[in-house]
Amino acid sequence: MSKLIAVVFFIGLLAGCGTTSENARSSASAKVHTELAGLYYERVQYGIALDEIAQALKADPDYAPAYGVRGLVNMALREDKEAEEDFRKGLRLDKLDSNMHNNYGWFLCQRGREKESIPQFLAALKNPLYGTPGLAYLNAGLCSKKAGDYKDAEEFLQKALVVQPGMPQALLGLAELNFINADYAAARQYFAKLSEKNDNLTAEQLWLGVRIQRKVGDRNSEASYSIQLRKRYPDAKETQMMMRGE
Repeated sequence: MSKLIAVVFFIGLLAGCGTTSENARSSASAKVHTELAGLYYERVQYGIALDEIAQALKADPDYAPAYGVRGLVNMALREDKEAEEDFRKGLRLDKLDSNMHNNYGWFLCQRGREKESIPQFLAALKNPLYGTPGLAYLNAGLCSKKAGDYKDAEEFLQKALVVQPGMPQALLGLAELNFINADYAAARQYFAKLSEKNDNLTAEQLWLGVRIQRKVGDRNSEASYSIQLRKRYPDAKETQMMMRGE
């Protein structure tokens, strides 16, 4: 809500500034409409978000962030051709936009193009002013893992923890990777750190905890995670697998 208030206040300032040039006014209007579109996107109000983007591009057809937000909306709507065109257009206008590189990379990864996604995450990381490098490292790690490149995945996830210590998604990814690689002691270590920071583990995460503790022979911890899984997610497929002894 505070972000929305700031945007509205910004509009008021522009209206009272008679010396603002026409180009600056158009860019500022595009910025405001794009920020509003981002808020509506986060609220899953995609139609309104697209309306705001249309207003942004009407004010400034070359405002790169507008294409980035529209790419995310089209991605959510499964309009993949349009989403990719938007990301590419935005990056042609501003090749240094790290957020757009990251979002385009995530789009590629989610559409089964993991190998293509990694250069986008690396491009995001080249910008020393990028505010959330941990996110790009995390996404690079998850997408490398999805592609079966476990060595690269571990390196990226470790880097995510360096720049953002305790990142839950990175801890989970490393626990999963080490479990896959049969390094159960390391998997247990990362999962323990994840559990310390998260009191609301998902069914999938609890099932991983059960299997890790089973492998290391810690029956008490295995029972603890098992009880949580049965109690909190009685109908989950992970619970059914556990009950079948898989």
